[in-house]
Amino acid sequence: MTGILFTGFAGAAFLVTRLILPPILEMLREAGFVRPNYRREQIPLGAGLVFFLAALVILALGRFTGLADRSANIFLFSMGAMGLFGLIDDVFGTRGASGLTGHFKKLFLEKEITTGSLKALAGLLIALLVSLEFGEGAGIHKWVFLLVNSLIISLSTNAVNLLDLRPGRAGKGFLIMSLFMVATSTGKTELLYLAVILGSLIAFLPHDLGASAMMGDTGSNMLGITLGFTAVYVLGAPVKLAFLLFLVVFHVLTEKYSLTRIIERNRVLNYLDMMGRDGDS
Repeated sequence: MTGILFTGFAGAAFLVTRLILPPILEMLREAGFVRPNYRREQIPLGAGLVFFLAALVILALGRFTGLADRSANIFLFSMGAMGLFGLIDDVFGTRGASGLTGHFKKLFLEKEITTGSLKALAGLLIALLVSLEFGEGAGIHKWVFLLVNSLIISLSTNAVNLLDLRPGRAGKGFLIMSLFMVATSTGKTELLYLAVILGSLIAFLPHDLGASAMMGDTGSNMLGITLGFTAVYVLGAPVKLAFLLFLVVFHVLTEKYSLTRIIERNRVLNYLDMMGRDGDS
């Protein structure tokens, strides 16, 4: 896979997103699917739907022209499925619990299902299906990497969801991790799917940073599973294991401490977090 092809897919997704985003936002407003931003303005929620629509257009063309292979179908399934459960959370979201631990306590101890626990369980099953399709290794190694790949996909999805607490934060986290994926990848075709979502996100990001639209769990789930899918398909085993370790540490920290407080206390992280945002957002 060449850099020109990567750039071409990203550029095409950027243009498609710029074209379809305004009518999508207007559709959400007319449907009353809005939430207040930090200025108490009612803005569209679930605008991350545009990521899937852009990917559907570009990858359908990629399949037709032979530039994308069968794995594009698996990617679209996983992205669309996780986006669906994110949309369910956006529409019917129950806020009686927070964090994976909180949602699973509600489920297993109080026998109460929340949209968060539903999303987490669905994410695990989707991750398992994608990992079974990938089928890495043989013998005992196959089962080890089935577990590793499933955890990477599910934890990546939840990690971006955890970031989506301030305008632009989830998008910036995705951009940083995308650079990591590109720099450490084995150059497989599946990087093109990352390029598509990267281009679409760049087109959407000004709306997110300006707090004029929310990607919602619909969008953050799609960004997260894109990172997980990419990691499973394009990273070598040592880098993949290191990435899983990073995800585990990230989740342990965010279960114990406030992520926003951690960012605010670190000068570099706070600078990146505020970049492009209004000072009071």
